[in-house]
Amino acid sequence: MAQRDRQQRAAAAARRRAHRRAHAGCGSPGSDSLGSDSSGSDSSGSGGSGFASFGFGRFGAGTASAGTSRAKPSAETISTVLLSAAREHGAGDSEAGARIATLVAERFADQPVLVAAAVHCAVAPLVTAAWERGWAPEDLHQVARRRLDAVAVGYLIDAIAEESQCYAKATVAQRWSEDLGQIGAVVWWEPAQTGGHLLQWVRRHARSLADALSTVIQVLAMLLALPVLPTIIAPPGSAAARAAPRRGVDQKMLARVRALLAKAESTTFPEEAEALSTKAQELMSRYSLERIVVDSADSAGSDPYPAAARRLWLDNPYVAAKALLVGAVAEANRCRTVLSEALGFTTVLGDEVDLEIVELLSTSLLVQATRAMVSAGSQISRTGRSRTRSYRQSFLLAYATRIGERLSTARDVSTAAVADSARLLPVLAARERVVEELFESMFPQSVSRSYSVGNAAGWYAGRAAADLAVLDTRPAVPSGGS
Repeated sequence: MAQRDRQQRAAAAARRRAHRRAHAGCGSPGSDSLGSDSSGSDSSGSGGSGFASFGFGRFGAGTASAGTSRAKPSAETISTVLLSAAREHGAGDSEAGARIATLVAERFADQPVLVAAAVHCAVAPLVTAAWERGWAPEDLHQVARRRLDAVAVGYLIDAIAEESQCYAKATVAQRWSEDLGQIGAVVWWEPAQTGGHLLQWVRRHARSLADALSTVIQVLAMLLALPVLPTIIAPPGSAAARAAPRRGVDQKMLARVRALLAKAESTTFPEEAEALSTKAQELMSRYSLERIVVDSADSAGSDPYPAAARRLWLDNPYVAAKALLVGAVAEANRCRTVLSEALGFTTVLGDEVDLEIVELLSTSLLVQATRAMVSAGSQISRTGRSRTRSYRQSFLLAYATRIGERLSTARDVSTAAVADSARLLPVLAARERVVEELFESMFPQSVSRSYSVGNAAGWYAGRAAADLAVLDTRPAVPSGGS
């Protein structure tokens, strides 16, 4: 284990060195670790080399002392200033970004290309560092949606697209490429054009250089604050990213499922809708089980396929209750889940095929649960007090519980229908061990939680809504109602 850790650290260090070489001339502000810069400057901005070197005092304009000459600034020096401002912004000074952005834009109004180079020097290493800390493109996009405005989110996506150009296609995992496509990380600008991305971004969005720098500082502040996460996708440029493509669900089977669900959604008869959705549910479960039998025959005597992990991001409110619904779907499909409530996502661990089914079903059910919950309207007690929150919390808990029961029943029916059960059961047991081992390695300190129901009306309404739920398939986890 210790040797493997040393190898992983050495590989990460090699990727950092390669990335810095790809951005020669930037120096390495903030590239070795999130939250520190290697320039030796005072990151607080008070008297540090970043601000004082070209006449800035503590976040204010200043002049060089009499008889002294102002040092010629470099891109690295300006990037250090931007990183310092980002730390001040992250520490609670909400005006630091706009203030320093204005000062830098005014001081270097005649050198926009230098400012653009400085921005690249500050942002690119932090994006790379995020990958090394377990984040993936979709994760950055999701956390940015929750913390930044739409303009800053768009800028971050561009920064991700620009950073992704540093890697050979063969060194980028399939799931990573799919993430980039899902968030729309494409290079729309002309990289060879003077000023690169930043100056073309300014023109495209009709913004001033100061506005652009203020946006950059917000993005930097978010990147600096990212915690370490377990790695679920091999980062680009790594040996693991060269592995064989992941297995997916057969598209013909999915087309059959979608046809059943479309019919279920169009009917006005609840009993027919439930019958159709249950049939679709059983079809997906049976497909997964039959796939297991086939795979075990093709790889007789070898180890089971390795388990994988995905993050499903959930919007406020009621993140914990929504995660319970994802957990119910996951359990019925032989997967495990762990909730990271503070960040707003749940991690699902299991076989690749099962993970795809869990994501599709969870996405649809979250949409339906939210729609049914919101349609119930506000809940007011006889004394005039609002009970909407407790009602909706109980609604979602009941919905998750009942969905878990339905899915478990469908799973049992599908298992019984598989012809070669003698071969199936040992393989299922082996895969369960693989999932459990991954769970223990990624989350050795996880704890169980229990939830209480505080509103009987919400509980019964939630179970009733779950009985009528239609299993649809959509590409993303939905936002929640408030």
